Amino acid sequence: MAEYDPHIQELITLKTIAETLNESNDLTPMLDVVIGKLLELTGLTTGWMFLVEEQRTHEFVASRNLPPGLSRGDNEPMRCGSCWCLERYDDGRLKNAVNILNCKRLDNAVRYQWGDTEGITHHATVPIRSGNRRFGVLNVAAPGKLHFSKEELELLESVAYQIGTAMERMRLYAAEQRRADLFTRLGEYSSALGAYASQAVNRSELTKQVMSLMGRYFDWPVAALLELTGNEMKLRALYTGGQTTLPHAQFTIAGMSSARPGIGRHKVDTIHDEDAQRLSEQLVEEGWISPIKQVIAVPLAGAGDFSYELLMVGYDTYGSSNHGDSEVIVALAEQIGMSFQRIRLEENRRELARMDERNRLARDLHDSVSQTLFSLGMMSKGVGGMLGTQSHGQNSLLQDTLHDIQSLSQSALKEMREMIMQLRPPGLEEGLITGLKQYGERLKLMVRSHVSGIQELPRSVEETLWRIGQEALNNVSKHAATKDVLLILIIQDDHVELRIEDHGRGITKQRLNELTRHSIGLSSMRERAESIGGQFRLYSVYREGTIVEVMIPLEARSSDKEGDY
Repeated sequence: MAEYDPHIQELITLKTIAETLNESNDLTPMLDVVIGKLLELTGLTTGWMFLVEEQRTHEFVASRNLPPGLSRGDNEPMRCGSCWCLERYDDGRLKNAVNILNCKRLDNAVRYQWGDTEGITHHATVPIRSGNRRFGVLNVAAPGKLHFSKEELELLESVAYQIGTAMERMRLYAAEQRRADLFTRLGEYSSALGAYASQAVNRSELTKQVMSLMGRYFDWPVAALLELTGNEMKLRALYTGGQTTLPHAQFTIAGMSSARPGIGRHKVDTIHDEDAQRLSEQLVEEGWISPIKQVIAVPLAGAGDFSYELLMVGYDTYGSSNHGDSEVIVALAEQIGMSFQRIRLEENRRELARMDERNRLARDLHDSVSQTLFSLGMMSKGVGGMLGTQSHGQNSLLQDTLHDIQSLSQSALKEMREMIMQLRPPGLEEGLITGLKQYGERLKLMVRSHVSGIQELPRSVEETLWRIGQEALNNVSKHAATKDVLLILIIQDDHVELRIEDHGRGITKQRLNELTRHSIGLSSMRERAESIGGQFRLYSVYREGTIVEVMIPLEARSSDKEGDY
């Protein structure tokens, strides 16, 4: 009979394990088969394996022949809590295959009478790695075996290294497959977003489409668009649980890194993991999302010097494959940022076109109609002077008629000039309240003002308040029987409020009801406010005065919680 050679048996074991590892790309079944082969070739009876993605986070993935004390309740003792071998792995002390003098899980099985341990009290533990990359630990045991020899531990190390190499191969293969899949989805997302962006009429509509499409084409459980200014964060859009919302909620973030993320001219970098995790924790604290395990956050293209927007993606599980998504998330952030820049430029272009048209109309009215009205007034005054030389009786009727023509032409000229001022308001260059005060003073009103809050208003909001304020001051001038007016402007983070108050004659309830239904001026003010998501209110008490109140949100025109688009 040939003499038994342990080295030949070791080579047979390694060869068999290598063949087994090369037969499959499905990790969990492969690990289960490998443990079985290892036990069969080494004469051991029991083995199990933990994968460790993040420190203090492990997953029980494979086993063979666990004793009842460890397999009870669908292997519950293996899935709950840590143990001495995992603690040594986490703190870096487990570098090679070692003998564990005793096992915490086996001790607990005996102490709490979970079931028979079939004589297993000790096991060997070996870290699974490939180069510098670590994957977890492999444990093997046998009844009555208290110690593993140096040769046995070396064989276990070799097997563990084979397993680690195979896992790294599978990880790289899976990462490449996922990368190819994500870039395919990115192409489809880009085409769909381009179609929507070309039709979007405002930033709010485009933002909602950005997030809804992200939920359609990608499998990330959480995605959010955030805006950061110092330690202030605004949640502008959120996709989670299959729903897209535009919350526009604002929070204060503590503990953020002082340096903002580096943004090169042609490259957008992810922000620090600690900062990204802090942002996600704040959203969890505020109740917007459920706890997530891993976060990637990337600034959008076109970030400003004092504030910038982020695309944040959250994952339910830890995994190195999540970091592989960064390249696609960066590309998404660049495209989304450019889409927002495009719609901002388009909005500015439309606004400039409107301003040019208004200025043209103002010039035309000034150069034609207003000049004609002025000439008509002067001619009627001159004719009236000539008729004054005739007998009073003969020309009395004609003089009265010319006087009426002169009065009407002056009134028409005054209203025409007011229309020209409304088309091309010069006061807004110095601010809304300054412009309204100057306008009121031209109407011979005594205007007092109070401003609370400092923030640059969007052009559409400022123009809406300007038009409503003009109409309200005109009404005071014509109907209030008072010259004293109070302008109040209150600017907060999420809305702006304008109030025009007088203590004039006021309006009776009956007259107020009639005006509410039929007044063109009041209807115009209400429609202007509501057209950008605002509210218009009119309060009046007879002989005590009138208050016009306008509130306009400073965010997009949406409710706090919107459903999926």
